[in-house]
Amino acid sequence: MAERIFEIPLYPYRRSRDQDASAPVRHPVVVVGAGPVGLAAAIDLALQDVPVVVLDDNEKVSFGSRAICFAKRPLEILDRLGCGEEMAAKGVQWDTGKVFCRDHEIYAFRLLEEEGHKFPAFINLQQYHLERYLVERLRALQAEGKPVDLRGKNKVDAIGRHEDHVTLEITTPEGPYNLEAEWLIACDGANSSMRRMLGIDFVGQVFEDNFLIADVVMEADFPSERWFWFDPPFNPEQSALLHKQPDNLWRIDFQLGWDIDREKELRPENIDRRLRAMLGDDIEYELEWSSIYTFQCRRMEKFRHGRVLFAGDAAHQVSPFGARGANSGFQDTDNLVWKLKLVLEGHAPEALLESYNEERVMAADENILNSTRSTDFITPKSETSRIFRDAVLDLAAHHDFARPLINTGRLSVPATYDGSALNGPDADGLPRALRPGAPAVDAPLKEGWLLERLGNRFQLLAIGTAAEKGLELGGVEIETIHLSPDESPELAARYLGDAQSAVYLLRPDQHVAARWRAFDRRAVLEALARATAQGEA
Repeated sequence: MAERIFEIPLYPYRRSRDQDASAPVRHPVVVVGAGPVGLAAAIDLALQDVPVVVLDDNEKVSFGSRAICFAKRPLEILDRLGCGEEMAAKGVQWDTGKVFCRDHEIYAFRLLEEEGHKFPAFINLQQYHLERYLVERLRALQAEGKPVDLRGKNKVDAIGRHEDHVTLEITTPEGPYNLEAEWLIACDGANSSMRRMLGIDFVGQVFEDNFLIADVVMEADFPSERWFWFDPPFNPEQSALLHKQPDNLWRIDFQLGWDIDREKELRPENIDRRLRAMLGDDIEYELEWSSIYTFQCRRMEKFRHGRVLFAGDAAHQVSPFGARGANSGFQDTDNLVWKLKLVLEGHAPEALLESYNEERVMAADENILNSTRSTDFITPKSETSRIFRDAVLDLAAHHDFARPLINTGRLSVPATYDGSALNGPDADGLPRALRPGAPAVDAPLKEGWLLERLGNRFQLLAIGTAAEKGLELGGVEIETIHLSPDESPELAARYLGDAQSAVYLLRPDQHVAARWRAFDRRAVLEALARATAQGEA
């Protein structure tokens, strides 16, 4: 049986000094929500010495496995925060998916066929384990004297917006108190009370279908792969999904259709009937958690509302096929925190935060588009769509050309911010995958990995050429890193292509800001000015 860490208070209520202050205390940043996205934001801020308070009306990690699929890019972000390796070690690593129609396999795919990456394509890890690692990392930073405070059983009841701060009314087991924040990051989930208090709703689509999630503890010999069925014998005319998690826990999803009795479907005897049809009568299992969810592909129109910034499910929702929800949330805070730090320090204007809205709305729209297409394929809403879907499945069993048309969820990939106002010049002849706006790609070095050396500051990566050190503009410094193409074939191929040298200006979130074939001091400073919204260099 998986350890029930979700039953143990990890951040129980403790009275804070703010509750005894004669006037509301103002903090630079307050994060509302201690789920994965809120904790990641707080850790990132604390690592960069930005004081932050995290408020949550709970005191435990999430009940049930919930989000389980974490992609390579979010693992790289979590590694920068100091807890990626532990999560990858605990998680079930996989990069293979198989698609079945009725009782036979019709398609298999791999997500990361090339070598030379520190992290796998995906891991499966229960959300409560993920949150535990994040809480432990936050506690370790507190022990090091970093400015971060996690407050359980602190429920925000009201919010007031002002030109230069936000006010919060908070309820605790010992009564209410007020708090002020220069900036507030709302990470309080799909049913965000922050969004509701501000009177802001989502725009988008709710799909007419329901899926049953069953988390089952059992001994089974299924491989560590993602298995998806169309019209399986155990769930006729519907679909199903199977994922392996740590501790002999298996995630099984059953499509139910739209017009259902939710209470009836969640009865243990009805869940057991579905599981027995799939697994057989002889299997011994324990049901750890079950839930029914409805597809939603929606987002806020804007992620910034004055001094309130929304991230994760509080800002956007997608259907779970493709694992684009929590993975996108980590990329939200990865994009936001460095910008907020520069604004707080006076090294960038508040206009820089508009690029958070621009870039992450762009990413949300990409996720929503992919999730909507996946949902339309999995659950066709017209006879024409169903005929197309069934024809693709029939053809895919015998013809390679049809297999890429199968869509069981286009799995999470990092966003590239094409067209962002922060992007600087590009150089001809360098690999397109690393154009301005793209995230840096990992590569092995003679000692360690490239991404271990990148992040948290602006950096100039000079490969096969010289570049000046000690560059600075408006209080923003650039660290220069020189590497030889001989460090590894992967480094040369991924960053140079057929070129002999290249210079990359990298943002603190490891995204490319600009690049050149050779160092040009003026061009670099102009690109830095653009990337920090400082205007002319």
